[in-house]
Amino acid sequence: MQNILITGGSGLIGRAITRLLEEQGKTVAWLSRNPEKYGQKAFFWDPSTQKIDHEALYWADSIIHLAGEGVADERWTASRKNEILESRVKSSRLLYEELRTLKDKPKVFVSSSAVGYYGFDTGDKLIYEGEPAGKDFLAGVVKKWEAEIEKINDTGIRTVIFRTGIVLAKEGGALKEMLKPPVAAPLGSGKQYMSWIHVEDLARMYIYAMENHGLSGIYNAVGPVPVTNRVLTERAASFRGKPFVNLGVPAFALKLLLGEMAQMVLGGNRVSSEKIQGAGFRYKYGDLNQALQQIFV
Repeated sequence: MQNILITGGSGLIGRAITRLLEEQGKTVAWLSRNPEKYGQKAFFWDPSTQKIDHEALYWADSIIHLAGEGVADERWTASRKNEILESRVKSSRLLYEELRTLKDKPKVFVSSSAVGYYGFDTGDKLIYEGEPAGKDFLAGVVKKWEAEIEKINDTGIRTVIFRTGIVLAKEGGALKEMLKPPVAAPLGSGKQYMSWIHVEDLARMYIYAMENHGLSGIYNAVGPVPVTNRVLTERAASFRGKPFVNLGVPAFALKLLLGEMAQMVLGGNRVSSEKIQGAGFRYKYGDLNQALQQIFV
């Protein structure tokens, strides 16, 4: 499988996957609204109008689907919440509608999803893939998103869905936001669990799923050792050389600042990686100190 088509390729995870695939000698193309914008082979698509360059799907041996508006990029107004949902559902639906008509289909479809499926706050219970969906906004989004992706499996294409946790990376993501203030501090009680994964391990997981024919269905894409918000913040601050104060940012202040989105940072999930490890995947940065050292040192 030499030709890999990626949606959301210009994002943090997409770029990491692209880099690893190209190092392996694979050819990568992105689906993009602005194919000429990047120095990457790209095909046009626009999920909002359900348009796509059909040549892209004929070209692809495998598809990695990461597209979707950033959940934490803006305050959750009614229109923003709709954008978050529609960007995921419409993009997945467009791919399904096109793929089901193809005679010569790609061999595998690996899609992003989110641990948000389980709900904003599942306490300290260890969460496996068979748990029911939560009742909040994000859980509803992920449930509808996955329902669209699962249709692709019905076309005969092997389909893998990764419920992704908090991605740790040098280039962006959660760490950048956590360490933005002059002094690092836990959020709320700091006791909420954060199921983190190093971006390189996540990229390697996508490639592993693509190349291993025994994998299909839903897997949690998290590291093997979830930690509390306080532990992650304190250790990240230490590796970054930043002061840490063990006084939680009050929940009411976060609610004033973030609105409904505050539930996402005040809650947490302790998510199991047992299933993907049982499928043979091995982490390069499974230990938090090891992961933070690679990022900051």
